[in-house]
Amino acid sequence: MTSLPGVDRGAVALVLAPGVYAPQSDTFLLADALEREPLKPGAEVLDVGTGTGALALTAARRGARVTAVDRSWRAVVATRLNAVLARRRVRVLHGDLLDPAMGRRFDLIVCNPPYVPAPHAHPPRRGAAVAWDAGHDGRAVLDRICDGAAELLNPSGALLMVQSALSGVGATLERLQGAGLDAAVVERRLVPFGPVLRSRRKWLERRGLIAPDEDKEELVIIRAERV
Repeated sequence: MTSLPGVDRGAVALVLAPGVYAPQSDTFLLADALEREPLKPGAEVLDVGTGTGALALTAARRGARVTAVDRSWRAVVATRLNAVLARRRVRVLHGDLLDPAMGRRFDLIVCNPPYVPAPHAHPPRRGAAVAWDAGHDGRAVLDRICDGAAELLNPSGALLMVQSALSGVGATLERLQGAGLDAAVVERRLVPFGPVLRSRRKWLERRGLIAPDEDKEELVIIRAERV
């Protein structure tokens, strides 16, 4: 079990499931941004790729009406269980990214998508790496979120998304702006390389994505508002 440090000291610890992405630095960074986001009582919030439900529960504790989506049935079950344990109401849907929520509108969408550049051209279809590997440029999922989020946002609604600088922050901003959203980086943080990046350091160096002595990854929070 784990808890979200710095987000809600009274939060119930999360039950983790095998093969489901456990909350890490990017989760905590996005949860902090979610805590700062102004939310009216009963705001409609969508958590895309919910995993254990950490972000969904952060929104629910703020009084939001939360819908969480994940393509993994294990993640769906884990989030439902964690919502019960936390005594919070969260609607959890099984499906791919934004698809299960099409036709609805939200005041806020939060997303911690797969964004790690990988030696494989196509994202994995199963296994733990589904939660982080996103093709050669790390954009296989980011681009889909950028293209589809605006359609699900209410006027003045916003998308909060975390990604690595290795997967092209400028490309994300341009894509969101092209979709009609006012997008900007609202936070940056350096974190030590985790096991995945350490294991592919040589490949990242050959791609020119990191320097030979680099050992920290820059995470960014992007906020995109429908104006």
